[in-house]
Amino acid sequence: MKKQKVIVGLSGGVDSSVAAAILLEQGYEVEGLFMRNWDSNLNNDILGNNLNTSICPQEQDFLDAQNVANKLKIKLHRVDFIKEYWDYVFDYFVTEYKKGRTPNPDILCNKYIKFNKFLNYCIDQLGADFIAMGHYAGVNYNNEQKYYELLKGFDENKDQSYFLCQLNQKQLSKTIFPLHKFKKDEIRKIAKKYNLITADKKDSTGICFIGERNFTEFLQNYIPNKPGDIIDIKTGKKIGTHIGVMYYTIGQRKGLNLGGQKEPYYVALKDVDKKIIYVSPLSDTKYLESKKCIVSNFNFILDYKKIFNSEKFNCKAKFRYRQKDINVSVIVLEKDKIEIIYNEPVRAVTEGQEAVLYLNNICIGGGTIEQVKI
Repeated sequence: MKKQKVIVGLSGGVDSSVAAAILLEQGYEVEGLFMRNWDSNLNNDILGNNLNTSICPQEQDFLDAQNVANKLKIKLHRVDFIKEYWDYVFDYFVTEYKKGRTPNPDILCNKYIKFNKFLNYCIDQLGADFIAMGHYAGVNYNNEQKYYELLKGFDENKDQSYFLCQLNQKQLSKTIFPLHKFKKDEIRKIAKKYNLITADKKDSTGICFIGERNFTEFLQNYIPNKPGDIIDIKTGKKIGTHIGVMYYTIGQRKGLNLGGQKEPYYVALKDVDKKIIYVSPLSDTKYLESKKCIVSNFNFILDYKKIFNSEKFNCKAKFRYRQKDINVSVIVLEKDKIEIIYNEPVRAVTEGQEAVLYLNNICIGGGTIEQVKI
């Protein structure tokens, strides 16, 4: 039998490197594809771009990916999705911040770039049967129900199913996650066994495919400053000024520059139109707590009617990455709109972020938090 061909998204990091090695061990025909989705010069990425290295980090990542490919004796392709990333991910990212909301670019990047543009390129141009990524997650085909399930990764600290909640059945049917049952320390051991240059490489952080930036300065490349007042939400008194409501998130403590106060403050509420940030002392966190939220553009990976046989059901939810699962009740309001009611008040549920639902270790789907209700 002809070997099935898998194209691995080789990023120059240890996770994707080991994903390729594992697939080779499993007998697949493996090739790598390095994506370049951001061009600092083309995209006016000037402010906040404090890069003091002799080589661009993206080019270093490519060199590392090439080194890994050579070590594993696999072919490495390279493709640019710079325009697509701007059109499908970054433009929305900036628009949401202008509204004072907090979007998650990693989720959009997975939905539109890695598991759409990348996937289609691999199948149409490179003749792949599947793609693979170094995510800590899994895919399982449920023979009884006849659908694909997105599973949490075994490593609870690294589980990335939250960022994959917008994937659909077609995308899952063409995807392999080789790291599903591994923990991070095991991955580094495998990389050392193969003598891969990425074995001890630091995990990438920052914005998906853009990297580490001084975030407030970075946003100023695309959103002009709109200074305003910082007001104590309890007293109504002005206690400071800010450079723009859109640069702050609910619950944020750092960067408020409120000197001379008896205790730290956090962002409790934002008014974009009036350019006001309302803050509260840390000793009073009630402004962070909510009891339910409305979620729009909800992507059901699974058919909830088959599982629960109702428009109302109980499950678990996350409202941010690495948050512990929370017991919730869900009401389906429309095809892609739901209401989530928490069993007990939850802190810092933020408009623009993603609400993701789970049934045990299976991801039901996710959507954008549209409205938070106290």
